[in-house]
Amino acid sequence: MRYRIIISFFAVTLFALIITTGGPGCANIIPPEGGFRDTLGPVLLKANPRDSTLNFQGNKITLTFDEFVQLDNFMQNVLVSPIPRSVPNANYKLNTVTIRLRDSLEANTTYSIDFGNAIKDVNEGNIMKGFRYVFSTGPSIDSLSFGGNVLLAESGKADSTLIVILHKSSQDSAILKEKPRYMAKLNGKGGFLFSNLPADTFYVYAMKDDSRTYRYDAKKLFAFADSPIVAQNNTPQKTLYAYVTAKATETTSATSSGTTGQRNAADKRLKFQTTTTASKQDLLKKFSFTFERPLRQFDSSKVRFATDTVFTPIRNYSWSLDSTKKKLALNYTWSENTLYHLILEKEFATDTLGQQMLRPDTITFITMKNSDYGKLAIRFRNLDMAKNPVLQFVQSETVTASFPLNAVTFSQELFPPGEYDLRILQDANKNGVWDPGEFFGRHRQPELVTPVQRKISVKPNWENEFEIAL
Repeated sequence: MRYRIIISFFAVTLFALIITTGGPGCANIIPPEGGFRDTLGPVLLKANPRDSTLNFQGNKITLTFDEFVQLDNFMQNVLVSPIPRSVPNANYKLNTVTIRLRDSLEANTTYSIDFGNAIKDVNEGNIMKGFRYVFSTGPSIDSLSFGGNVLLAESGKADSTLIVILHKSSQDSAILKEKPRYMAKLNGKGGFLFSNLPADTFYVYAMKDDSRTYRYDAKKLFAFADSPIVAQNNTPQKTLYAYVTAKATETTSATSSGTTGQRNAADKRLKFQTTTTASKQDLLKKFSFTFERPLRQFDSSKVRFATDTVFTPIRNYSWSLDSTKKKLALNYTWSENTLYHLILEKEFATDTLGQQMLRPDTITFITMKNSDYGKLAIRFRNLDMAKNPVLQFVQSETVTASFPLNAVTFSQELFPPGEYDLRILQDANKNGVWDPGEFFGRHRQPELVTPVQRKISVKPNWENEFEIAL
């Protein structure tokens, strides 16, 4: 009996070993699995002085969190209001963040520090979102707020890279010379919010200001409110419309190659591009040359315009050179699916560097067919004709065509096929194009553009009809 028990014990032990090692061969060692991945941001355990402290004194704030933390891009993420002359110093160690204020604090003033996305945990990089520390040097905390949104006047869309600032001065020159009192960032939808404001009057602006100079720049996006806001309970929201006053000008400079600084023969030729694509000319557009440099001279007698395979001369056409003297357009009414030729003598054009073509050339192209286009008809509902609407067709954020509307319907027999976004321009001066605002002196707002919340697809050789509610 005893032997039977011993044999049974060894049998059970052997069976257990086989099960745990997976049979003959090496054991399959499985590392222990970890717990759930940490997805939560740090939690504030203690602040010294505590948040919302009254009669604040000193210049040091210590924040203690429930885990090890780090500060990410403090200068760009953190906003201090009112805006200080000197940015506070900040450092972190283990689970604490220490802020040292470098300015003397104003009496009876509410201050706030918005940390944005600056505070993260060390291990996972989880962000502590929406953390705001507030204190007052007086006996109470200011509790008024003001918000709104900023849109790009030319497109009706939001740009979250802008900032909104509040000035106390009513002088236009303040945006050139003075630092604002408060600043707020925009969210992804273009919204902004100022909190803990005192009962006061503010002048509201928005601008593109990556370097935090808080100064107006005519070459960057800028917006202004028509009237000041008075911070009070239930302060009405404001919508600001941003625009660029001065468009960047294109500059072209001559380049040289080689150690002697001499341009080779290819560099000395007249350089230009044409509007044809794969030797095809759009029926709805003019043929044009775009030159690399402005023209000093254009001699139309050295250009011949002809058609068909035997080069039959064409007489009823003309040329026009734009104000930059870089774009030369051919004025002519095209026939569909027709062969055309432009025979150029090498002296037909001379740019400001005296460069001409190296040899005569012929540009040959065929116009597109009517069937390459679609017929387009759009009927609008709720279109405000009193605002001089202009219908804009947009592809890849570029306005490819625009048409002033004299009725709630739009139609065109030939329209380029493709996918289009639509916008409606409120053309205040009836010139057919969008105009920016003018702040200094006139305080004229930019013309507004409203995106249409529906795309259209124009198919070739098809009657494309749409009804759109605005």
